[in-house]
Amino acid sequence: MMKAFQRFLLVLGITAVLFGVVWLSPYGYLIKGVRLTYLIGEKSANYLDYKGFDTREIANDPEHVSPLAVSQDAGSVALSPKLSDMLQRTQSGSYLVFRNDTLVCERYFDPISDTVLTNSFSMAKTVTCFLVQKAIQEGKIASWDESVRKFLPWVGKAAVEKGKAIDGVSPEQMEANAAALTLRHLITMSAGLQWNESYQSPFGITAKAYYGSDVEATMREVPVLVMPGTEFEYQSGSTQLLGLVLEQVTGKHLADLASEWLWKPLGMEAPATWSLDKASGRELNFCCVNARARDFGRLGLMVMHSGAGVIDSGFLAMARTPFASQGRVLSKNYGHSFWIGSVDGIDFQYYQGLKGQYIVLIPSKNMVVVRTGHGTEKASDGGKVFDCVKTYVAEAVRLFGR
Repeated sequence: MMKAFQRFLLVLGITAVLFGVVWLSPYGYLIKGVRLTYLIGEKSANYLDYKGFDTREIANDPEHVSPLAVSQDAGSVALSPKLSDMLQRTQSGSYLVFRNDTLVCERYFDPISDTVLTNSFSMAKTVTCFLVQKAIQEGKIASWDESVRKFLPWVGKAAVEKGKAIDGVSPEQMEANAAALTLRHLITMSAGLQWNESYQSPFGITAKAYYGSDVEATMREVPVLVMPGTEFEYQSGSTQLLGLVLEQVTGKHLADLASEWLWKPLGMEAPATWSLDKASGRELNFCCVNARARDFGRLGLMVMHSGAGVIDSGFLAMARTPFASQGRVLSKNYGHSFWIGSVDGIDFQYYQGLKGQYIVLIPSKNMVVVRTGHGTEKASDGGKVFDCVKTYVAEAVRLFGR
């Protein structure tokens, strides 16, 4: 018994030492990552993990909630076998369909209900897009074509100052790339950062940005390897830079801006939260607005109503078309933070987040589809628009759009 106890103490001591070494290393963020994944039975980020993050409230105005018209059978209307099967296979949390401003379908799946907040993941990129556009409308930023370095002079400099080439790109070229970087490059995913958008590697920069405690410090180390505006590459770091610009020009937290510019004027029914890098820290604005499904729906309805007097209608129309630089479309499926797709001849645009968070706009049918959950089914043709999204859209139109 004594030997067993001694072995236990030895293992405990070794564990404590290893914990300390990792904590003091550049990979200290892995401790938080392990705590919020493997220790709760998950393999990666999940749409309820905001409970393990520090957050800041996005306040609504409970005295001015925008009413929703809800059809009598919205919660019980029959779904097609194809849609039901897809919702089950992708571990869905909610599925809502709005038609002509009426909520005609509202389904929740355990453990989600109509009052449970879920993580938007990268749908927050589109929220950040709205905040930057609102700052432009308010005159705090001149235009999307402003230089990033006008607001964040340090962008790309850390790598340049080391005086070494990275992946064959000289310090001089990296400096030229960073100097050319604009806000529009950031929002269209044509920034050319050194950023591997991998959610599998615990040592990758996306994991560091997500689980780390100083997202600005992480961004300060990122070089600009490709001339902005020449290639499409989806990079969360691009949107995080936009959040830092917003802080700089407004002097406010992004959650407070979202409350003032979106949540209150749009009449959201409940407060949301925005996950932070640490207590009283910065919003992880490349992801992580945590809200109710109905309020995600209101974000979709705002766009369907041409900005609802909040966001400029001309900008929203342009943002939902493929971005072209120097006369060349960089991605047929991406605009200004909106994804773009079609199925069965029906065009749609959508906010998209990791693990299948979607707010889908179907203009020709005056419909909005919201889906939250914990899984996806990728495109069988290898394309950017996943098969699960096409099913959510096609079946919504077939069931409710005719």
